[in-house]
Amino acid sequence: MSKVARIPGYQSKNPKQNRGIIGDREIRFKCSLQNVILDVLRGRPGWTEVPGPNSQVPAAQQGTRPSNLQSLPPIPRNSDGDWDFYWCDREWLHQNYDTMFLHEHQKILHFRNHYELTRKNLMVKNLKRLRKQTEREQGKTEAQSFDFYPTTYELPSEYHIFVEEFKKNLGIIWIMKPAAKSQGKGIFLFRRLKDITDWKKGEYQPLSDQTRDVPETYVVQRYIENPLLIGGRKFDVRVYVLVCSYNPLKVWLYRGGFARFSNTRFSLDSIEDTYVHLTNVAVQKNAPDYDPEKGCKWSTQQLRKYLAAKHGVDKVQKMFKAIDNIIIKSLQSVQKIIINDKHCFEMYGYDVLLDDDLKPWLIEINASPSLTASGKEDYDLKFGLISDLLNVLDLENRLTGKEKRIGGWDLLWDDGPIVADDNMDCTPANGAAVSTPNSYLGCFNDRKKQLREIYLTAQSVKKS
Repeated sequence: MSKVARIPGYQSKNPKQNRGIIGDREIRFKCSLQNVILDVLRGRPGWTEVPGPNSQVPAAQQGTRPSNLQSLPPIPRNSDGDWDFYWCDREWLHQNYDTMFLHEHQKILHFRNHYELTRKNLMVKNLKRLRKQTEREQGKTEAQSFDFYPTTYELPSEYHIFVEEFKKNLGIIWIMKPAAKSQGKGIFLFRRLKDITDWKKGEYQPLSDQTRDVPETYVVQRYIENPLLIGGRKFDVRVYVLVCSYNPLKVWLYRGGFARFSNTRFSLDSIEDTYVHLTNVAVQKNAPDYDPEKGCKWSTQQLRKYLAAKHGVDKVQKMFKAIDNIIIKSLQSVQKIIINDKHCFEMYGYDVLLDDDLKPWLIEINASPSLTASGKEDYDLKFGLISDLLNVLDLENRLTGKEKRIGGWDLLWDDGPIVADDNMDCTPANGAAVSTPNSYLGCFNDRKKQLREIYLTAQSVKKS
């Protein structure tokens, strides 16, 4: 066996090596999804799936385990609470969180009120509040660092304020979005106030009937009419962010991600064509000429190389630094209101749009970014993403806890900005300053080699 293969817990054949803080047994997991995350969990050495009401373990396998684990205690058939790690869905969390007792070692996806950041209307409300506070305490110049989201109003509550703004800017395009839906559902663009007044008079007109449900909340935003185009097509960038704690705030940024392109060339002449204006894969895959093999994605590494070649390294570096600012400011906007729990973690999917001046705009933040792969490259990205997320959480207790880089995840913030301690090939030639942020979105990373190195280093530190 090679020296690398003997590193505790790293691609190990012997699950008994995976002990750590969990104790002298395998790590028990539950998962409510059937996609890449389940493949990662089932393939992780020393991790065993727990059957139960929400488990995906086939009935025929419940109560059994592989031969190399037969010496360990049997898995209970009804073990809904007998788990160490649970990748749950949001609905399950909302129904069970307030009645759960979590043991010291248990980890669960989602913070209780994650929607403060992931509902479109609440995200903007919280950003506006922090911006006003920043302006009061630090001045207008510092408050300008929040200028990364379009002018936004909540409907129907801010309808009259929106109408006043609309009349000041006749002829521009606005976009309507349901506050709590994803995958492009319910979105439309409009130029005329009549388009929205007809909408308001229908289902959303306030009625005296008290038995009627409250109207669904929408947001209306000024549409970014000058998006950066590549090959004549609009795109946005999916960025993955891991939050391990809100108090103190601890944030990891995944350097892998992708740009999602529209299937049709961009034009403002046909604002009703969703294949032109919405980049969601759920929308684009229904386009008549969509090629599922080719897809509509670039890796962030491809995107970074293209932009650097076309616009220059320094300007692109400035753009990525602005994306870092979006991530930190948005998380700080909810830091005091998120119910922090040491058992919880969150992996967000940020959607960022670039305009033709390389200015990034925050479009939305997803609490459950899709982990269903659209092709081999997408599968490999998401498999590495989730594997390294588990490495960061480190239930096996293999690391020192002081790492700045774990696989594809870079520590961006830990109760303050994290400074890079080495130069990567994505930094400008003249960017060797000590204050370089530990942020390498779109940079190349041999994650497997990096993991081997940090596990060897951690093993040596612990022995000493």
